[in-house]
Amino acid sequence: MRDAITNLIRNYDVSGRYLDRDAMGELKSYFDSGAARIAVAALINANSPVIVKNAGLQLFEEVPELIRAGGNAYTTRRYSACLRDMDYYLRYASYALVAGDTNVLDERVLQGLRETYNSLGVPIGPTVRGIQIMKDMVKSMAADAGVEDTSFIDQPFDHLTREFSEVSI
Repeated sequence: MRDAITNLIRNYDVSGRYLDRDAMGELKSYFDSGAARIAVAALINANSPVIVKNAGLQLFEEVPELIRAGGNAYTTRRYSACLRDMDYYLRYASYALVAGDTNVLDERVLQGLRETYNSLGVPIGPTVRGIQIMKDMVKSMAADAGVEDTSFIDQPFDHLTREFSEVSI
């Protein structure tokens, strides 16, 4: 797994360049947001069951056909699998938040998952919506906890939804 620093240094090393003003700016930005990244990861860690449960409730309220007979979250087993997947996305999003890099999402979440979802007939739209609901909840919790700039929270969640949205089903 790479982080923002490793990735930046690797890119400069590959091109044989010294770290320039842009690189220094990126490093400064990453370090300046470090305490907030850790605080948000701690919030996610302490509240993940509530975030997943409430995001699931909101998703099923918005898309009730998922839990009706024949829906992809119909039956206890499928409902549980949906919440399990949401928890999985939230956990890996927290790793990417701390790392300041979405590489872990590509390596550990997205590779192969698209094909699996397509083969199982899992609808991508509701998956994307569930991830966005969790993002909104995390941002709200972070703001309530005093994190002034919550814009960095968007990166991992938006990366997941963008990658899922590019799937042709």
